Amino acid sequence: MKLLAIDTALSTCAAAVLTDDGESCDIVSQCEDLGRGHAERIMGMVASVMAESSTTFNSLDRIVVNVGPGSFTGLRVGLSIARGFGLVLEIPVVAVTTLAAIAGEALERVSVPKPVWVVLDARRDEIYCQKFDESGFPLEEAKVSTVKELSHILEEDTIIAGSAAQAVAEAAGIDPSRVCNEAAAASIDYIAKLGKNAERQNKAPMPLYLRAPDAVPGEKGKVRRR
Repeated sequence: MKLLAIDTALSTCAAAVLTDDGESCDIVSQCEDLGRGHAERIMGMVASVMAESSTTFNSLDRIVVNVGPGSFTGLRVGLSIARGFGLVLEIPVVAVTTLAAIAGEALERVSVPKPVWVVLDARRDEIYCQKFDESGFPLEEAKVSTVKELSHILEEDTIIAGSAAQAVAEAAGIDPSRVCNEAAAASIDYIAKLGKNAERQNKAPMPLYLRAPDAVPGEKGKVRRR
């Protein structure tokens, strides 16, 4: 299998080509923390990893895209490009979430696999969170919560990963060793790995927003911030 993975969900802009011939799995990736400007940079990254891996578009078997949670603008950029490639190349486009990618990396980095809570800073004193089992399978739906709320329900035998992991650990008063600092953000390599085995869906991938946008229309078309 040969696939192209794209991630523009948060501040990171990344692309990767994964090649799996049944005996070995190789990944060529490129990643930059841009903050903004994903639309202007992502196609250059795609061209770079395609060239470095000696991959032609016609040889791709699928496209993988991070569907969030993330920024509204970033998610639209990645999904639009992924859907466009899928339509032109007539190959499936599969979704991987930011939360699942972080969980996958956290579980590979710990010595003994345990259930993992992935917690991301969502600003406005909120976090995006989701619990996964020892194999990376989601045990519940992704949701919006707060550090305080989640700190009250954390089980003792769990790992915490993601950009809000330290804050949750401190609020819960738990051992810092339960925090997987190496998995604070979604890695394009793990997005590609999860995308390789992701199930094909009958409909196009949709963004996982979890909450309303910070910017909403105001009077006479003006945009105001929440």
